[in-house]
Amino acid sequence: MKLTITGKKGADIPKEFVGLFIEDINYAVDGGLYAELLENRNFESLEAFGGERKKDYCVTHDGLYAWEKYPEDAPVQLLVVQGSPVSTNNPHYLRVETKQEKGGFCNKAYDGIYMRPDLGYTVSFYARSVGYHGKVTAAIVSGGDVVCEKSVQVEAADAFGWNKWVRYEFELCAEREVRNAAFVVLLENPGTVEFDHFSMMPQDAVCGVFRRDLAECLKDLHPGFLRFPGGCVVEGSTLANRYRFRDTLGKREERRYNWNRWATHENNEENGYHSVYAHYGQTYGIGFYEYFLLCEYLGAKPLPVLGVGLACQYQSHEKVDPDSPEIYEYIQEYLDLIEFANGDTDTKWGAVRAKMGHEAPFGLEMVGVGNEQWEDGESRFFERYQLFEREIHKAYPGIRLVGTAGPELDSERFHAAWDFYRAHEDGGNFVYAVDEHYYIRPEWFFGHTDYFDEVPRGTKVFFGEYAAHSTDLVKPIPRKATERNTLEAALAEAAFMTGMARNSDVVVMTCYAPLLARVGYTQWNPDLIWFDDRDVCRTPSYYVQQMFAANPGDHNIDLEMDGERGQLPCQAAYDVDAGELIVKMVNASPEPQNVTLSYDKDWKRTGQPAKVILLAGRELSDINTLGRELVKPEEKAVSLENGQYQMPAYSFAVLRIPVEAKI
Repeated sequence: MKLTITGKKGADIPKEFVGLFIEDINYAVDGGLYAELLENRNFESLEAFGGERKKDYCVTHDGLYAWEKYPEDAPVQLLVVQGSPVSTNNPHYLRVETKQEKGGFCNKAYDGIYMRPDLGYTVSFYARSVGYHGKVTAAIVSGGDVVCEKSVQVEAADAFGWNKWVRYEFELCAEREVRNAAFVVLLENPGTVEFDHFSMMPQDAVCGVFRRDLAECLKDLHPGFLRFPGGCVVEGSTLANRYRFRDTLGKREERRYNWNRWATHENNEENGYHSVYAHYGQTYGIGFYEYFLLCEYLGAKPLPVLGVGLACQYQSHEKVDPDSPEIYEYIQEYLDLIEFANGDTDTKWGAVRAKMGHEAPFGLEMVGVGNEQWEDGESRFFERYQLFEREIHKAYPGIRLVGTAGPELDSERFHAAWDFYRAHEDGGNFVYAVDEHYYIRPEWFFGHTDYFDEVPRGTKVFFGEYAAHSTDLVKPIPRKATERNTLEAALAEAAFMTGMARNSDVVVMTCYAPLLARVGYTQWNPDLIWFDDRDVCRTPSYYVQQMFAANPGDHNIDLEMDGERGQLPCQAAYDVDAGELIVKMVNASPEPQNVTLSYDKDWKRTGQPAKVILLAGRELSDINTLGRELVKPEEKAVSLENGQYQMPAYSFAVLRIPVEAKI
């Protein structure tokens, strides 16, 4: 195969071309990126039921979920009560009565508590004595042995008999690595104490919030943007269950608990419309403020998404009509969000941001209008988009809006959406980009690397959710969690990304989905990053995303080839500051491919060595697992003597070639 690198400059490559999309699916946030170790820490857990024919959703309060008495046979009574809580937004709290010394309760903490020996963990809780005198001890117990513990004296009632909530905080450290341990709270003496808002946070949490290994994984991807907080959770299974911007602000004790739309995933008649994920909830320990902080940490532009008065169209028929007065509540949420992100500290929501610790604006440039909506007559989505666009741009004319083309490729509703947006291209800032979602087999990605070559160049594309799926169905989840994250899928994605990158004048943003998945708590597969309580697995697809994001170049360079592009999907770009040509190539065949690179008169090789970043495997079925990454990139110098390079079988290569340029 001969590739000729021409002197013809192609489209500029946007800095935000490769980004991230995070949604609290697969316990990605609560139980994942949110570093909090305890489960149902404020006794507000809800158990979700229903979903027959997109209706009949209901929840029951299950405040003792993840908690039980300790020891198991102790004369201890646990009651979740209401009355005078720490916060009226979270009205339930725990009342513990023990009739013996050292009686108490424990938390299951997802898969149990994990502690590193070189790290401190901050434990905090609120307690209130009800005629109790003595200490309360928090301990980590593994196999019946106390690993570490700390005791605090609980304040007694005052002289008038009043008792009050008091917040206690201290550090726990372990001398050895601990896994699957219990978080135990014990009362020194018989009596009654009330508790609320427990927390156990590792002290290395990024920004005091994010689980460090996962946050570093995201940072290593070099994302240009971050889309958040969803996804279907934005819409909710019901409108009451949607993700509300205002509920995620302020002190964590004040953030109103919500059940997760994915709590009803896989509900069906056989399981009584009640799945194993029924207690999946959102504490909003990571809310909009924390997502903006995460963007700063990652160096990524924020792309928040909110609802438009439609519950998840897959799961519900609930909606607020665009001509009803209630729709302005949803519009106002956008206006408040933008003011929160960009407003001066003398504005209502800018002052809220400053009070939370960030006086400077976050510099928000774009928002997503809806998640994955489509026009079906009843939804009146086109009408509501026009309403939201008009009202948002009336207040903030410079904000760029991201629309949606629905949940799949090349359907009637997909084409109807594009007809709608293109009909308004003369409307100035009507829409910046349209969000497309593709979950398709690897064969399709390999066969359509030219998909965007002939797309009209007006309205831009945001390739907002995609992954190569080796099976048609998302379920059932495989026995090996990462089984579907194969090298074949990663190479298919890389091949398609070469086509998107070549067409970066129209495809301006891309991101894989879903981003994170906790092993054993997964509703969707495949996923980019897998993790458990201790370890992280970066999949082959992760490394493809990383290789593209870390080696974008400033603009495309046209390539000429002597064969079919499908034989060797490729793309070339030029990095102006580095003075390097960047050539990306994919070989999905079982045989090596000999590639000859030639340069026209506008390029001259320097004496500096070229290098290759190579992702390769032995079989297309190769996968990475927790504790064993079989497929990961290697970087080394390469001679490219006479322009020759041999692409290994089953590989994705990024060549960086120092040159002198005349263009």
